Amino acid sequence: MITHLAHSASEIKDSESAVQFRSKSSGAFPRALTLISVILIIAMLAIVLGIILFGGVRVISWEFLSSPPENGMEEGGIFPAIFGTVALVFLMVITGVPIGVLTAIYLHEYTRPDSKITRIIRLAINNLAGVPSIVFGLFGLGFFVAFIGTGIDSAFFGSGRPVWGQPAIIWASLTLALLTLPVVIISTEEALKTIPRELKDASYALGATKLQTIRRVILPQAMPGIITGAILAISRGAGEVAPIMFTGAAYYLPYLPLKLNDQFMELGYHVYVMATQSPDVEKTKPILFGTVLVLLVLIFLLNFVAIFIRSRLRMRRMHG
Repeated sequence: MITHLAHSASEIKDSESAVQFRSKSSGAFPRALTLISVILIIAMLAIVLGIILFGGVRVISWEFLSSPPENGMEEGGIFPAIFGTVALVFLMVITGVPIGVLTAIYLHEYTRPDSKITRIIRLAINNLAGVPSIVFGLFGLGFFVAFIGTGIDSAFFGSGRPVWGQPAIIWASLTLALLTLPVVIISTEEALKTIPRELKDASYALGATKLQTIRRVILPQAMPGIITGAILAISRGAGEVAPIMFTGAAYYLPYLPLKLNDQFMELGYHVYVMATQSPDVEKTKPILFGTVLVLLVLIFLLNFVAIFIRSRLRMRRMHG
């Protein structure tokens, strides 16, 4: 009897060892594939950044960063494009982020998940996220420029030279805000879901209204997630070219966009123009690489500022 029990225990141990070996073997292959994929992605990113850095660092100088293009954009700098990109992103953020945050608050706090209006809004958000960027450009041209801008001109300026019914930085920023709206809504709503229910119940128990609870409790707690949405919007909007080709970007302008109805130069569109429409692409290639490098650095800096603000808010919330 004792021998039989010992034999059974040995068989159980052998079977457990076999199962553990098979589980380790089956898990090793996916981990190896994942590691190879990560290495390939990092290698491709390093190659792309290395080529851009090697080709662009040679032309980076104070004159290149502070002067406008000259001699058919084959000489000079890119300052108008830098200024236009920063202004475009700033206008995009201050117009798109508040609308996205308000939409997320409405969906999370004022509607039921199974209501018809909620399903319609979520369907619209999902469809908006899947629309190609070139379609946003055509929409911006038809709606903002031709409909709203021309309507303003007809109502206030008569039938003379167009004032608002033309491509301008305000219409380009509104188009990009619409493009990045789903990102802001989804990020904000995910941040709202992480807020403990007890905080809101405590606010209501102290006599606060729903609006006061949203202003004093929900928004401060969700602010890091809101800024995350703004970071993602900046990352996508700053590099988009198709939506602004029809709504405000210009080939070359000798002045800065100081009014909302001015056209502007933009780094991404500047790269596109120099790569496809320059009379001598080889001659402008160093400027092209320098422009791409400046665009990447600018996006990194904008993201760094947003990440720094988010980190400070998180630290303040943890110690507050």
